[in-house]
Amino acid sequence: MNAGARAPTKAWIGNGIKNFPAGYFALVMATGICSIAMHLLAMREVARVLFGLNVAFLGVLGLMLAARLIRWPRLVLADLCDHQRGPGFFTIVAAVNVVGIQSFLMTEVGVAKALWGTSLGLWFVIMYTFFLAAIVRKDKPSLAQGINGAWLVAVVATQSVSVLGTFLAPSFQGHSEMVLFFAVCMFMLGASLYLSIITLIFYRFTFLTLTMDQLTPPYWINMGAVAITTLAGATLLLHAEAWSFLAQLRPFLLGFTLFFWSGCTWWIPLLILLGIWRHGVRRFPLTYDPQYWGMVFPLGMYTVSTIRLAQATEIDFLLVIPKAFVWFAFGAWVLTFAAMSHRLVFSWRRATLKEGF
Repeated sequence: MNAGARAPTKAWIGNGIKNFPAGYFALVMATGICSIAMHLLAMREVARVLFGLNVAFLGVLGLMLAARLIRWPRLVLADLCDHQRGPGFFTIVAAVNVVGIQSFLMTEVGVAKALWGTSLGLWFVIMYTFFLAAIVRKDKPSLAQGINGAWLVAVVATQSVSVLGTFLAPSFQGHSEMVLFFAVCMFMLGASLYLSIITLIFYRFTFLTLTMDQLTPPYWINMGAVAITTLAGATLLLHAEAWSFLAQLRPFLLGFTLFFWSGCTWWIPLLILLGIWRHGVRRFPLTYDPQYWGMVFPLGMYTVSTIRLAQATEIDFLLVIPKAFVWFAFGAWVLTFAAMSHRLVFSWRRATLKEGF
């Protein structure tokens, strides 16, 4: 690339960093959960390729966020405190934990521990900054304008901490019971947050006008958040023998986990029908948007959570579902990745052609 062509490319990168949405970490969540699903279904080579890609994605997105935080800290803080954009920051926590789970399953515990520790700090800062800002701000949006499915990423972030913490508990020698207790509490907190937030979203769905612009892909998190809650419960069930207190909770965890799995299964046909209504009946354009990664992740998470539920309950016939569903998740990932790549190339070419290159 000659010196003249570097200037528009540099400007294109700078503009991308300035306007970088934190919710783009859903790319890492989606890639990671598809990789985990492939790993659990013994498609190890594909899983490792996706793992390698995901490490790169996390690194690039992390650098972009860090650069934005250094160069435009006020914009970052304004986004974090915004009812619409703020929930996207929870994807950072979930992304770090998803890569942590991949590391635990495919490489080593040490990396997973470091990622889990990082996610705990991020969870605390993002959780309390966002909800404090949402509560104390004077000019609040209406329910119709202020809430959408992205709010449930707070649940996803919380449950991701629980899942990775449960996996890592045995490696904390002398403190494993403390880590398991923390994981149980995060599972309970995530369940509580889901029941609170989904009530508002369901009210918004059924009693307030919902335009085509507002029926965005993050509403698939309605299902994804309850799917990861299922995964957190099933993971605790699979580790119940590690601690007598957890074993005592087994009947409660079993019923609660099945309750949430039933809920996420119920959401799938409704969300598909809403998508058909939006794009097929109302002819809303089907064009790439970073928010589509928020649709891929729930598909992969439903696959993984069903696998773990089948293992925890020893109900083998449930495995029929993930063996088929994994291809829907992976197909959605391939299509979204292709659309993203096309959009990035088109955006770069348009930026450089404007300068005469």
